[in-house]
Amino acid sequence: MALLLENQFKALPADNVLDTKLFLESVSHLPPFFDCLGSKVFAPIKSDISGNITKIKGVYDKDPAKYATLQQILEAERDAHGAEWPKVGATLALMWLKRGLRFIQILLQSLADGEKDENNPNLIRVNITKAYEQALKKYHGWIVQKIFKAALLAAPYRSDFLKALSKGEEVNEEDCLANVRQFLVNYTATVDAIYVMYMDLNAELDYTV
Repeated sequence: MALLLENQFKALPADNVLDTKLFLESVSHLPPFFDCLGSKVFAPIKSDISGNITKIKGVYDKDPAKYATLQQILEAERDAHGAEWPKVGATLALMWLKRGLRFIQILLQSLADGEKDENNPNLIRVNITKAYEQALKKYHGWIVQKIFKAALLAAPYRSDFLKALSKGEEVNEEDCLANVRQFLVNYTATVDAIYVMYMDLNAELDYTV
């Protein structure tokens, strides 16, 4: 599970404040995760995550002191953009990024929990489908949903996916899943904190693409 463990998320402070610099450093390592899914059909999700990270970083780099936390970015954009907010700038980018992060979280948690298709235990379609339906589907129109169905058919075998996460090393499945669980502790706390922040600031939107 080298891909994940080499880039662990930091534990959040007691007040769950999200440090922008630390967050950007952590998420910058996530796009290669989608290469582990094997199919180029997942490239749009990877590209979307990379693009949104770049947008948030672009705002942060303009004034690191002013935008030291993710909440400070959202609040500053709310004050600057008025009625256009939250469908603008880094606020919108983080809104979509958190959904991609949630997709990864649910997929990994489903694997760690041992959820599988009993008829096809070496496939991860069950896990990917759960992640997509809970994290992304409601924000996608029917065309994008059809693209996802095609991606599902191209999903890798469970064993190949775990091997890819381990950068091609042959590793024991239980050791892999133990590492996934370890990674998920701080990762899940971070994603949850972003969702709570969006709810608290009334910054969530439900439109589809």
